[in-house]
Amino acid sequence: MRSPGHLALILALGLRAVGQEGTVPKSGLPEDPQSVFAAAAASYDLGNPSLKPWHLKATYQLFDSKGKPAEQGTYEYWWASPKVDRSSWSRPAATHTEWHTANGERAYLATGESLDFLEYKLPWALLSPLPQATDLDPARVRFQIEKQKLFAAGEELTCIMAVPVMPLYPRETEEAPFGMFPTHCFDPNRPVVRAVQVLGTVTLELNDIEQVQGRFVARKIDLYDGKRQIMSATVDTIDEISPSDPALAPAKEAKVTKLGKVRISESIALGMLVKKVAPLYPRDAEGARTSGTVSLRVNIGTDGAIRDMHILQAPSPTLASSAVFAVSHWKYRPYSINGEPVEMETTVNLDFAMSR
Repeated sequence: MRSPGHLALILALGLRAVGQEGTVPKSGLPEDPQSVFAAAAASYDLGNPSLKPWHLKATYQLFDSKGKPAEQGTYEYWWASPKVDRSSWSRPAATHTEWHTANGERAYLATGESLDFLEYKLPWALLSPLPQATDLDPARVRFQIEKQKLFAAGEELTCIMAVPVMPLYPRETEEAPFGMFPTHCFDPNRPVVRAVQVLGTVTLELNDIEQVQGRFVARKIDLYDGKRQIMSATVDTIDEISPSDPALAPAKEAKVTKLGKVRISESIALGMLVKKVAPLYPRDAEGARTSGTVSLRVNIGTDGAIRDMHILQAPSPTLASSAVFAVSHWKYRPYSINGEPVEMETTVNLDFAMSR
């Protein structure tokens, strides 16, 4: 079993601090954090309608709890337009393919076990390692900026941490050490993401950056929990395709739905829960007698597996990490409306209380 920290990828990932809070040092980057992220967003816009259809194939490696290689898989992505694309994952114990079609249908086909949470995050890590615009709302976050060194290559990067406003736990945000919250580290001369970190230990490194139709793509990514590697991926090919590439057409046996994601209450979701993993109380939180509620916004796929999570509130990073790790292993009954499978969004609240 992997340690709790690695599944915090949902927030995005960075590195330990070596500088002080302040303004962005003079470089090729804009001085304002919002402008840095805006420039990066344009540089990673691989879904722009002006692009020619393209295809990416990558090989990825999962590692076990001791950092030794486990299963190896292949991830492929086909893109024809903002409405038409396909994602496919394949490894010995599981396959999963999803299509989005021009008429608004979504189809999927899966065999074997559910994908690992990290596998579902591969598209983000490879293609768009940036936070959502809502996570950069000045009313919801403040920014800390420092210089850091990428521990593997020793390169100095410009890093920006987005500290969320959490009214229930203001002290946690006021005293936040660098890397506790989503931290994006950029090349000092251009808006290229080189590393992402969260919760102080989990780091995504992006290397061998190249441009594809004027957008940046990392040919190699490595994900670490502390010094222990937990996943790696290498892009084998990126090429142009025809808009009518047969791979973009859903397989005949695929399950098709026109329905979007539905919001369900926490109580209804709990009634659909078929596998639950209880979070562990981290030792440092016990030692500090830290308690409280971790609130998560959770996306559940048509297969009932956890697809994505976002931390809404947490009394400490380690409690948040423990909650994310546990919930990433939860499994729900697939949800359907009139026989059509749909994705779900719900809230999960986990209480951490000290025993007397």
